[in-house]
Amino acid sequence: MTVQAPPRATREEKDRLLEDFVRLCEVESPSRRERPMTDAVAAELREIGLEVTEDGSGPETGSDAGNLLARIEGPEDARTILMCAHLDTVPLDAPVEVVREDGIFYNRNEAILGADNKAAVAVMLTLARRLARHGSPVGVELAFTTCEEISLRGAKALDRGMLRSEYGYVFDHATPIGELVVAAPTYFRVAANFRGKAAHAGIRPEEGRNAIAAAAKAIARMELGRLDQETTTNVGTISGGTAPNVVAERCDVELEARSLDHDRASAVVTAMVDALTEAASDAECDVETTVQQQFRGYRLQRTSPPVAVAAEALDALGLEPRYITTGGASDANIFQAAGVPCLNMANGTERNHQPDESVSADALETMLDVALGLVALSA
Repeated sequence: MTVQAPPRATREEKDRLLEDFVRLCEVESPSRRERPMTDAVAAELREIGLEVTEDGSGPETGSDAGNLLARIEGPEDARTILMCAHLDTVPLDAPVEVVREDGIFYNRNEAILGADNKAAVAVMLTLARRLARHGSPVGVELAFTTCEEISLRGAKALDRGMLRSEYGYVFDHATPIGELVVAAPTYFRVAANFRGKAAHAGIRPEEGRNAIAAAAKAIARMELGRLDQETTTNVGTISGGTAPNVVAERCDVELEARSLDHDRASAVVTAMVDALTEAASDAECDVETTVQQQFRGYRLQRTSPPVAVAAEALDALGLEPRYITTGGASDANIFQAAGVPCLNMANGTERNHQPDESVSADALETMLDVALGLVALSA
């Protein structure tokens, strides 16, 4: 039996994809200020003929816009799959003026391009035009989230009850196309607020209780950096004190722990909190510690539907699937935790969050062909 190859994008569709990508990159949409981007994407979807829902998550996320959801119906009794991209970017240091040289897109100015994640947004819009015009073998839900760059807040606020999908995909890993993120970490954020006692540092230091010194002792007791192949920790910020001649009355520290092993992450955080508590006690200071699980890790088997279909779609394009793990997170973490198996796929962009961020026209066009394959092979 001959299996029909998945469809490929036409030259016209690819040209429109590249035009959309440039236009969307030049729409500024840093986290919490996604309104212009949200309106632009919603207008495109409605022009295609799709009904678009914007949820009311803005007050929860702190954004001036909500998440968008549009749906392309498939045949009766066909499964539905999810495609997701985020609308926000990290902060911009300068306007985006997209330049294309030798097939590579970058920002003329010293700032991000915004390919993270507007490359995926442009691909999804082109996919939607194709499916709306020619029909889809499966139902496809298109989700566009806000505030992904702030601990995935938009996806967290999206009402799971709005979704019908059996499984889904995000295109949000800045590595060569072909890489499939089959495991991502649990992430804990730790905040510690040390409170000591102020005193004149040159006249009555004995009467003081130095909160900065207590925090320093706590940090010195911790294992930091890469603890093993699956686990990392970090001290991200520390601030405190009022003047050089005053024993520091306060000190605030922010830390994190990540691991592909959820229990390992929990154990590491417990050790960090113990170090903070013990150091405060030794220095006769008080400490208030807050621990927040920002997202839970996941692992996907290679035989799971989203991974198996993705591998087949890559194979059909002559691309070798490469199964990787990551220390970062994406909206896939949130959908996975909500019961929708979701695979994060590499999008071919480079150096995301950096002023030399770039993406090639070839990578954008290949992403589109991969997306078409995901839809066709999900039938």
